[in-house]
Amino acid sequence: MSSELFPQKTTHPAIADVDKLRVNQEIRANEVRVVEPDGDHDVVPTGKALDRARDHELDLVEVAPDADPPVCKILDYGKYRYEKQKEEQRRRKKSKSMEMKELRFRPRTEEHDFNFKVDHAREFLEDGNKVKAYIQFKGRDIVYKDQGMDLLRRMIEELQEIARIDQQPEMEGRRMVMILAPHKNK
Repeated sequence: MSSELFPQKTTHPAIADVDKLRVNQEIRANEVRVVEPDGDHDVVPTGKALDRARDHELDLVEVAPDADPPVCKILDYGKYRYEKQKEEQRRRKKSKSMEMKELRFRPRTEEHDFNFKVDHAREFLEDGNKVKAYIQFKGRDIVYKDQGMDLLRRMIEELQEIARIDQQPEMEGRRMVMILAPHKNK
């Protein structure tokens, strides 16, 4: 089987971006702007640029293929890939994704249990997560919808300084569901 029919795909996005770069003999342009390790740069034929890279015992990497002429740097390609990979990992680690945390109540939840769960909701909201609070009605509990609504209203009052209502309380089957989200300015 030919490798052109089934090209190798990298699973890591940072490596995929770096793999798009042309290195050494893969560079197709006749002339390139070469950036030396010491920062000097000038326009030279590709063959001469490759010779300079070999003199430094490094690789010639095309970093700006769309420029006229394309810009190539003389650097250690393996080290460059490693640094780009680590930079991508740090960037991804810093980006925070919002998660949905769930809290389940019953229509006749006791005061202590309610306060305990509201404290958990407060922690989730302060961490930047959304909170999905729902009242689970089982059996004949369905006749206590008003108690479920009162419970959710109390929760809204307790958390109003740090949260906003993302979805008003509504019935979904045998559950009364409400979603709270942290304030944007927090």
